[in-house]
Amino acid sequence: MLHFFKLIRYKNLLLLALMQLIFRLGYLEPIQIPLSLWYWQYAMLIAATVLIAAGGYIINDIMDQETDLENHPEKVIVGKYISESKAYTLYVTLTIIGVALGFILANTVNHSNLSVIFVLVATLLYFYASTLKQIAFIGNLVVASVLAFSVIIIGIFDIYPNTFDFNKDQMQMAFEILLDYAVFAFIINLVREIIKDCEDVKGDHSQGMRTLPVLIGVQKTSKIAFVLLLLPTLYLLIYIQNYLFNHNLYTSVIYIAALVVAPLIFCLVKIWSAKEKSDFHFISTVLKWIILFGILSIAVITYNTNHHG
Repeated sequence: MLHFFKLIRYKNLLLLALMQLIFRLGYLEPIQIPLSLWYWQYAMLIAATVLIAAGGYIINDIMDQETDLENHPEKVIVGKYISESKAYTLYVTLTIIGVALGFILANTVNHSNLSVIFVLVATLLYFYASTLKQIAFIGNLVVASVLAFSVIIIGIFDIYPNTFDFNKDQMQMAFEILLDYAVFAFIINLVREIIKDCEDVKGDHSQGMRTLPVLIGVQKTSKIAFVLLLLPTLYLLIYIQNYLFNHNLYTSVIYIAALVVAPLIFCLVKIWSAKEKSDFHFISTVLKWIILFGILSIAVITYNTNHHG
């Protein structure tokens, strides 16, 4: 059972579920907009997202067996502890249940056409594992997009079905803030995927993978990651000044400065000088925490806005 949990990256899935809970309980409910989903429906949304993501991790490991043996031999599960055929069965089962939950959910909000979203995400994850991962930068974009979409999908199911002419402005603003966080998650995760490619360059090269570090070298790739990470760092500094500091939201200023901006600056310094596999692994871990603390900031800012007076 432990190997199964490691195969589906249970820690990542728990983080994904936690992030979706934070948006509902720490943001959407406190701003008191009319939400579409009851708690059982929102639980279904989280379950569908998590199950499809779990399936994505499994198919990725199935397709990556040889590369993983070279890059992370200690983490290999498929073919070592769980047979390939059993892994395929798990992949198909989890994906079908995830898509089925999505279909039921879409019908409970009277928008059955939205169920196609879950089919598209599951299909995209399969093509990522089988083909897109080997194409420089495209694979990174896909993984980053999937995380960002796990934020956007909250708006699609919890805000969109209850949006009418009389509350359009209010609902649109709530959706736009979700989009801002989705963009943040996208950029940070994109950088993280590029950094992970730098970490795995040796094994990827020997397996004929066409990742950015394989094609243009680790040094040039890390400089691209640096520039990509610099953009959200500068934006956050401007955001802190214009929206938080100027509105006396000092708790939010301290939180974002200490737990998001400072680690981002730290990562920028580390990326600039990173050379060893262990350097890139460390940066990747810090970036994962930045995503979590960045998402958590929505609850801090919402609480601070409601109570600062």
